[in-house]
Amino acid sequence: MVKSYLRYEPALSFGVIVSVEGNIAYDSSGKHLLTPALEKVGVWHVRQGICTKTLAPSTSSSRSGPSLAVTAITPSPSSSSLVAVGYADGSIRIWDSEKGTCETTLNGHKGAVTVLRYNKPGALLASGSKDNDVILWDVVGETGLFRLRGHRDQVTDLVFLESTKKLVSSSKDKFLRVWDLETQHCMQIISGHHSEIWAMDVDPEERYLVTGSADPEIRFYTVKHDSEDRQAISNEIGAVSVNNGDMRTQNKWEVLKLFGEIKRQSKDRVATVRFNKSGSLLACQVAGKTVDIFHVLGDVLASRKAKRRLHRKKEKKSAKGALGTTESKEDTKHASEEDGNTPTISVSDVFKHLQTVRAGKKICSISFSPITPKNSLATLALSLNNNLLEFYSIESSTTTKTLAIELQGHRSDVRSVTLSSDNTLLMSTSHNAVKIWNPSTGSCLRTIDSDYGLCGLIIPQNKYAFVGTKSGKIEVIDIGSGTCIDTMEAHGGAVRSIAALPNENGFVTGSADHDVKFWEYQIKQKPGEDSKNLVLSNARTMKMNDDVLVVAVSPDAKYIAVALLDCTVKVFFLDSFKFFLSLYGHKLPVLCMDVSSDGDLIVTGSADKNLKIWGLDFGNCHKSLFAHADSVMAVQFVRNTHYVFSVGKDRLVKYWDADKFELLLTLEGHHADVWGLAISSRGDFLVTGSHDRSLRRWDRTEEPFFIEEEKEKRLEEMFEADIENAFENKHVPREELPEEGAVALAGKKTQETLTATDLIIDALDVAEVELKRIAEHQEENTKGNVTEYQPNVVMLGLSPSNYVLRAFTNIHTNDLEQTLLALPFSDGLKLLSYFKDWTSNPDKVELVCRVTTVLLQTHYNQLVTTPAARPVLTLLKDILYERVKESKDTLGFNLAAMDHLKQLMASRSDALFRDAKAKLLEIRSQQSKRLEARTDTREEKRRKKKKKTSSDMHSLTGF
Repeated sequence: MVKSYLRYEPALSFGVIVSVEGNIAYDSSGKHLLTPALEKVGVWHVRQGICTKTLAPSTSSSRSGPSLAVTAITPSPSSSSLVAVGYADGSIRIWDSEKGTCETTLNGHKGAVTVLRYNKPGALLASGSKDNDVILWDVVGETGLFRLRGHRDQVTDLVFLESTKKLVSSSKDKFLRVWDLETQHCMQIISGHHSEIWAMDVDPEERYLVTGSADPEIRFYTVKHDSEDRQAISNEIGAVSVNNGDMRTQNKWEVLKLFGEIKRQSKDRVATVRFNKSGSLLACQVAGKTVDIFHVLGDVLASRKAKRRLHRKKEKKSAKGALGTTESKEDTKHASEEDGNTPTISVSDVFKHLQTVRAGKKICSISFSPITPKNSLATLALSLNNNLLEFYSIESSTTTKTLAIELQGHRSDVRSVTLSSDNTLLMSTSHNAVKIWNPSTGSCLRTIDSDYGLCGLIIPQNKYAFVGTKSGKIEVIDIGSGTCIDTMEAHGGAVRSIAALPNENGFVTGSADHDVKFWEYQIKQKPGEDSKNLVLSNARTMKMNDDVLVVAVSPDAKYIAVALLDCTVKVFFLDSFKFFLSLYGHKLPVLCMDVSSDGDLIVTGSADKNLKIWGLDFGNCHKSLFAHADSVMAVQFVRNTHYVFSVGKDRLVKYWDADKFELLLTLEGHHADVWGLAISSRGDFLVTGSHDRSLRRWDRTEEPFFIEEEKEKRLEEMFEADIENAFENKHVPREELPEEGAVALAGKKTQETLTATDLIIDALDVAEVELKRIAEHQEENTKGNVTEYQPNVVMLGLSPSNYVLRAFTNIHTNDLEQTLLALPFSDGLKLLSYFKDWTSNPDKVELVCRVTTVLLQTHYNQLVTTPAARPVLTLLKDILYERVKESKDTLGFNLAAMDHLKQLMASRSDALFRDAKAKLLEIRSQQSKRLEARTDTREEKRRKKKKKTSSDMHSLTGF
C-alpha cells in the first residue's frame, strides 16, 4: 500500500513592520498608513499604532512566495479604500483595504514594478518597471490601454500632468520623457542630469516639477499648460521670419522648461522627492538618515523676495563706491532696470530651506499625511531599514518625533527561534533584543534588551529562559517580568549552541573557545535577597580540539554529539565522556544536527548544502542528500517520527522522510536566508525565523498527499517555468527602440493566457460538433423520423453560442487581448459567426466590440482575402454600429438623468453634491454628537439635582 503523509501549509507570518523593498503611503483619509511587509501590505492605524488589517495574496494565486515581494504602493485618490500594489513578479493588484479583498489583478510587466501613480480622478493608473516600460491601465475597465517604450533603463518615477493630459517618466538612463496620452507618443526628452534620476514630483497646482538624482543639486522645471501654449502660438502668428517660426515650433512641444537648481546639503543620492497635499512643503529624502524640508512660497511672497534680493544686490554694488569703470555703470543700469520692472523670480525665491529631519537609521521611504494638524505644518511618516516606522510633526522652527512603531518586530535578522515545552511561548533572538511571542496569534508579549543572541532555551514551567550570546555570556531571562535577571560569563568565545538535558534541571552549551559545558540551575533564595531566583552553576566541562559549532543530546540521555569546525561530529557517552563514534563525511563544517526520539538516527546539516542521515548504533551514513542550494542552517526531527525538517540560506523549508530518504514537501515563503527552526512537541506546527526579520508558522493540515504526486507537481512547475522563460528568449537581441519612444500592447503572454486560449478552442470544437448534431436532428425531423434530441451534457444545458460566450466571460479582461493573439485564424473565423447572437445581449456589446477589434487588427490581411469571411464582416458592419449607438444612447441618457438629479439636489440645498456614503457618515456623526450632548446635559442636571438635594438635607438636619 502506498504511504500517505499530511501536508504542511503556511498559516501565519509576523514580526515584520515594514520591509525595505517598497514605499509607504498614507491612504486618502489620512487615518491609516500602508506599509510593505514582504509579500503583504500592512494597514496601520496611525493614532492607535496597531495593524488593523493585512492585505496578502492567497496561497493559490502565488506559486512562489519570494517573487511576490511588495515593491510599490499607491492609494486611489477617488476612494479611501482602494489601493494599488505592485509586486516583484511584475503583477499589480488593486485591493479594497476595508474589506481586505483583491478586486483585480493586472499582468503586463516582465520585471518588478518600481512605481505606481494614479491620475487625479482615479480612473487611470500608470506603472513603471525594471523592464524599462511604462504601462497605462484603465482601472475601471480592468485592462491595459497601451505600453510606452523608450527608456534604456528601469523607470524610477511617474507624474501625471492633468492640465495638459501628459505623463512624465524618469529613469536610471538619466533622461526625463514627456508622453502625450492622447497621441501616445513621446513629445519631449529632457537631458541635463549627470547621473541616474531616482525621484520626481509635481506640486498640486502643476507649476513646478522637481527631480532628484545623485547630482549635488535638485533640479526644478516649470510646467507649461495648454492655455499658455495657445497664447504663445497666437502671439507668434504675425511673425514672418524663419527664426520666429522655429521658435514657435520649439515652444509648442516644450512642456517642461528648466527653472533652476538648488544645491543639496547631503552627498548621498536623492531617493524620494514629494510635495505635501497643499503644495506648501517639499520633502527631499536622501539615501541616508536625513530629509530636507523646503517651504514653497506663493507668487506674491516670491516676488517680494526677488525684489529684496535685487535691492540687496544694488546696495552691495553702491557700497563698493564709484569705481569709474564702464562695467560698473552697465551693471548699475541693468540692476535699476530690473528693479523698476517686474523682477525675475529664481528658484531660491520660491523654495526656501526650512529644516532637516534626522532619523536614527537609514530612511527607506517617506509619506506626507493628507491631513494637516492644527499646531504644525504637516505630519511626515518615515520607514527605516531596521523594521521601524517613525512619525514626525513638521513645525516652522522645529521637528518633533510624535510616534514610533517598533515593538512588533526585531530591528535585525532573527538568529534563533525556540518553542516552550507546552508550545504556548516562542522566543526569538537578534543582535540586540529577545522577544517572547504567542505562536498561535503572532502577538509580541515581551521585549527584552539583550546582547547578540545566537541560541536560546525555554525551561519547563515557562518562567525562565536562557540565551547564549556572541560575547560568550549566558543571559537568564525572567519571562513573566520581561527582564534579564542575571548575566554569566560562561565562555571565552561565542556560545553557538545550547541543548537541554532530558529529565534533568540542566543544559549543555558549546562555544568557539573549544569547550562544552554542562550547567545546572536551581530556584533558591540568595543571601541578602527577598525573593527566590534562578541560580546557574557550572557542573562539568569537556575540552575539545576545535571550535564547537553544535551540541545535541540524545532523548535517552545516553549520548552527546558535538560538531566541530574540522567538519567532523564526535559522539561521546554522556555519563563518562568516553568517546563512542566519529561521524566523518561532510566537506564543510556541520552547522546543525538533531537526534531522533527513539535514538536510532542522527541527522546533520552542513555548509556543503548536504543532509546526512547516520545510524547511532554503528555510526554508518545511511544516506547523503543534496538538500539545499546553499548552507543548511537548521535541522530537526518531528517528535516520535523519522520525519525531518530542514531550512537553509536558499530561503526554503524542506520536509523529508529519513527512512525512505525522500523529499516530501518544499515550503516557500521566506524572502531571505532562513536561520532558525522550531517544531512543536506534537508536530502539528513549526516556526521558522529568517534574515528578512519575519517569523512564519506552518501548520499541519488534514489533507493527505503522496510522494509520487508531489514529484509530478514539481516536474510540472519546472516545465511551466521553462515555458515562461521561452516566452522571452534572453539570447535574442532586443529590438532597437526609436529615440522618440514607441507604443506597444499592454499585456504579456503568460501561462494563464495560453490556458484561456486552449479553453476557447475546446469550446469552439464542442460547439461545432453540437451544431452539426442539431442540423442532423432537424434534417431527420424533416424526413419524418421524429426523435427526441439529447443535448450534450458537457455544454451544461447551454446553446452552442452561449457555451462559447461562457468561455469568454471566464477570461480576465486584462488577459483577453493576449488570449486572442494566440488564437489561430481558423478558430477566429469560427468565432466571428457567433457575434450576431451575442450582440442581441446589451451587456455583451462591449465584449463583442473588443474581440472584433483585436481579431480584425490581428488577421486583417487574411480576412480581406478570405471569401467566407465577407458575409460575416458585412453583417457585423451593420449590426455593431447600431448596437454600439444604442449602448451609447443609453449611457448618455443615464448620465443626463444623474446630472439632472444633481442639479435638483443642488437647487433644494445650499450644500454641494456629495457622495451618499460620506453624507450618511456625516449624518451619523452629527447624531452621535447630539446624543453625547444630550447625555452630558442629563448628567449635569442629575448632578445639580443631587447637589441641591444634599444642600437641602444639610439645611434641614444641620449636618
